[in-house]
Amino acid sequence: MDQTALYQRIKDAGIVAIIRGQKPELAAPICDALLSGGVRAVEVTLNTSGALDMITWLATHYGQEVIVGAGTVLDGASARAAILAGASFVLTPALNPETITMCHRYSIPVFPGAMTPTEVLTAWELGVAAVKVFPAGRLGPGYFSDLRGPLPQVDLMAVGGVTIENVGQFIKAGAVALGIGGELVSRALVEAGDMNGIAERARAFVEAVREARN
Repeated sequence: MDQTALYQRIKDAGIVAIIRGQKPELAAPICDALLSGGVRAVEVTLNTSGALDMITWLATHYGQEVIVGAGTVLDGASARAAILAGASFVLTPALNPETITMCHRYSIPVFPGAMTPTEVLTAWELGVAAVKVFPAGRLGPGYFSDLRGPLPQVDLMAVGGVTIENVGQFIKAGAVALGIGGELVSRALVEAGDMNGIAERARAFVEAVREARN
């Protein structure tokens, strides 16, 4: 699948579930719960122990149903390792041109982290699929509306601090997709083995995105 088609699938999904700091053996039950709730894109952060093996396993076993990506990618070498492990997209916490170049080399959608208008525009001019505005929760939905004024051509993803209470506001303010971590893949629910609880949260987020888009 080419880069444009992959990006369109992520936009259509609307939600990227962030798996951070979870044990490898929990990857399957977490992914099953997310799928049950309608989430079709997941990101494994590279600061998770065994992240590359987890990406490979998820891409092998769920690749037909779920788009599996890598997050917290800090440099080009890490991006290449994640892509070779099976990641279909890459997210970064900051703007690193080397990482963007590496993802372009492999035709992989990349969503670099940015905060200021200068960073957002610089990332867009480097040819990224969309710009990850981070930390979105601190900046608020209004910041997305402000960015969309002078930069309506830039696709923006909201990551960091997205909750069930503000998810619809971010969509209405112009976010094309959302990266959601602990509010979705809750550490407390995982530790309690409550995968039904994660599935319920997934359904709630998916429905909130659907309603906001409509």
